[in-house]
Amino acid sequence: MRFMFVGDSMTIGRAGDYTWRYRMWQHLNRSFGGPYKIVGPRAELYDTTADAPVSTDYARPDFPANARRHLAGWGEGWLHMAPLIGETVTATRADVLLVSLGLIDLGFYTDSTQTAANARRFITAAREANPHVRAVLLPVVPNVRALADAPFAAECDRFNELLAKTVADLDTAASPLLLASAPYAYDIHTDTYDGTHPGPSGEHKLAAAFADAMHQAWGMGEPYERAAD
Repeated sequence: MRFMFVGDSMTIGRAGDYTWRYRMWQHLNRSFGGPYKIVGPRAELYDTTADAPVSTDYARPDFPANARRHLAGWGEGWLHMAPLIGETVTATRADVLLVSLGLIDLGFYTDSTQTAANARRFITAAREANPHVRAVLLPVVPNVRALADAPFAAECDRFNELLAKTVADLDTAASPLLLASAPYAYDIHTDTYDGTHPGPSGEHKLAAAFADAMHQAWGMGEPYERAAD
């Protein structure tokens, strides 16, 4: 089984982060119960000083190079990943996509309707590359901006409704789609370091949302058990 993380700044992480990808790697090692690989064309973290994804300074050196792979980017959303996903799935032979996208789209690029259309394009392109690809999609987790910007908060809510409809419309037995639940008890004041990007506790909660969804819906792996940092 070949897993690929697809996401924005919450997924790529910055220099010095563990990342929720690291937490998921730990979980898969504990509970997957079969051979697997993490695939993707990128492996770096975002370096805030260089303003570019050029860092390899993960918080834990035991996160091996072959498990750091991903398709995630600081400032990238569904708008950016939809044109890339087909060729990436072809090149990596990904089987399962773990996708966390949408916040950056709604914040800077597209409204909820356009963002949902890009999500559909993403799924279509992934399936053209692998007709049996699976995907777990995380709803947008509203950030601190949503507390003060009511129209933005409404767009986040509306996109999550449209994403749920997209999953319901496009889910098939041959290529299952799964809408994960919002991370349980996620608090942007304590689970992020800036109101948007996850700190260690937030990383665990994001990984748990994906892990528990796969276990509950597909019988894949076990329920998430938080590991020591």
